[in-house]
Amino acid sequence: MRFDTVIIGGGLAGLTAGISLQEAGRKTAIISAGQNAMHFFSGNFEDAGPARERVSALFAAAGVRMNALEGALLMPMGSFRPASLTLEDVTVFPSDEHIADKALIVNFTGFHDFFGTFLAEALEKRGTTCRIRFVRLPEMEHLRLSPSEMRSVNIARTMDEHWEKVVSDIRVLHKDEDLILLPQVFGLKDAAVLDKIRTALPARVAFIGTMPPSVPGIRTQMLLKRRFEVLGGTFLMGDEVTSAALHEGVVSSITTRNLDTVRLFADQFILATGSYFSKGIAATPTQVYEPLFGLDIDYPKDRNAWYSDDFFADQPYMDYGVKTDASLHAVKDGEPVKNLFAIGSVLGNTRKEDFGTAAGLAIRTAFAVADTIKGGSI
Repeated sequence: MRFDTVIIGGGLAGLTAGISLQEAGRKTAIISAGQNAMHFFSGNFEDAGPARERVSALFAAAGVRMNALEGALLMPMGSFRPASLTLEDVTVFPSDEHIADKALIVNFTGFHDFFGTFLAEALEKRGTTCRIRFVRLPEMEHLRLSPSEMRSVNIARTMDEHWEKVVSDIRVLHKDEDLILLPQVFGLKDAAVLDKIRTALPARVAFIGTMPPSVPGIRTQMLLKRRFEVLGGTFLMGDEVTSAALHEGVVSSITTRNLDTVRLFADQFILATGSYFSKGIAATPTQVYEPLFGLDIDYPKDRNAWYSDDFFADQPYMDYGVKTDASLHAVKDGEPVKNLFAIGSVLGNTRKEDFGTAAGLAIRTAFAVADTIKGGSI
């Protein structure tokens, strides 16, 4: 099978690059092993910077609605994070100071991945009086039989059908609060449900993140995947690369588990496999390495330098990633691989100064590589 470009990794970086290339008429395939960082996505595009308008347009074409508001994002444990570009169902407050006089925090009986107590403690320190109440739905009772079923995505499948009952119960619970906080368990398949809830309740509504998986993250991935396929892209879901043919600084082909002996040939390859969580970067007690191509990673040999004794500090090992040249060609044995690029969190923080971090790193490196490929300068 031959393509213009093969992308290894179907997360935010891989899908952004894939859609950009397909929009330009490049025959592109994405190989996705399955779960990725988008399943843990907060909905906040940190460091999007100059890519804000471009990613908003690309996402809008896929049916993903965005907010371009400067302010503060309330995180699941009650802390705040600066925000300037977010998914629409993420509530952005003008600042991280006093956000309301009174707040009603609503959870669902048996759902333990939403931390109303932490939210209340954090907000009360900022002068907001909080009440925590629970809604119990008969439609959720079967989920409570197994703790593993009481997860955000499973609940969301129920909520999209029964959101009106939830609204009815909340209207009974509501007194004089000017803010209602709900877990992000709505709109898995229909984002319009979020607007309906906002309109139906008598106070401002904020949807707050839960423990993973992330409902808005999964919905975003589904919409981006559909957009990529509508454009003619080939998405190999639940597959992984098993071998790569690399000779004299050029990748000629790869094989995957599901396709067995069928090789995928391409002019360019993009590595978007993520960091430690998705096994794009791996580690043993003695080394940090990139497992697919054996690419260069800059890290100290002294393992004690990999981490900080302060549990809450930024851990040094999170900065380690694949080395690249100025054009994001991956480096192996000190030399750039001519047709292999690395994007997203597989870079760690090696290109932080150029492309930012987190979601900003994913989209900005994806656009940079897509533009290089489209321009023919590889």
